[in-house]
Amino acid sequence: MGGNRTVGIAMDYSASSKSALRWTVDNLVDGGDLLILIHVHSGKSDPPTKQLWEDTGSPLIPLDEFREAAVSKQYGLTPDPEVLDILDTVSRTKGVKVVSKVHWGDPREKLTDAVEDLKLDSIVVGSRGLGKIKRVLLGSVSNYVVTNASCPVTVVKSGAAHKT
Repeated sequence: MGGNRTVGIAMDYSASSKSALRWTVDNLVDGGDLLILIHVHSGKSDPPTKQLWEDTGSPLIPLDEFREAAVSKQYGLTPDPEVLDILDTVSRTKGVKVVSKVHWGDPREKLTDAVEDLKLDSIVVGSRGLGKIKRVLLGSVSNYVVTNASCPVTVVKSGAAHKT
C-alpha cells in the first residue's frame, strides 16, 4: 500500500493526537513513506525561533534531532516519550522516514496550509469529540481541515481501534 507517499499528522500530544498517530502507524504508512508530525503553537509560548520561522514554519526536523531536548526546547516543544517510542519503532521496523515541522498560529489554517506547502498526499488529525454546542462555539480543527484541505483527510476519534 505504501511507498513514497508523504503523510502528515497533526500532533499536540493530546490523547486524540496520540490515537491518530497509532492509527496512522498501524494502518496507513509503510516502507518508503515520509511521515511528518505537524505541531502548531497557538500563541501560548513564544520560543526564540518563532520570530525566525513564524511565517513559513520551522525547517523539517529529522527524528534524531527532534528527540534531542535542546532542539525540541528551541521550538517550544516537550516531546512525549510514548510518541517518540512509536516514531522510533515505525522508523526502525517499517522503514518510514520521520520528520517534524513546527508552525505558529491558528491550527486550522496552519494545518491546511501545511497540506499545500509540504505537498501532502494525506493528512491525519485526531478528534476530541466535542459536543455540538462546544463545536459550534469553539470550532472544530478536524472539521475545518476536512472541509478545506486539498488532499484526503482521515479523522481518528480518541480511543479508536488500532487495526480496521
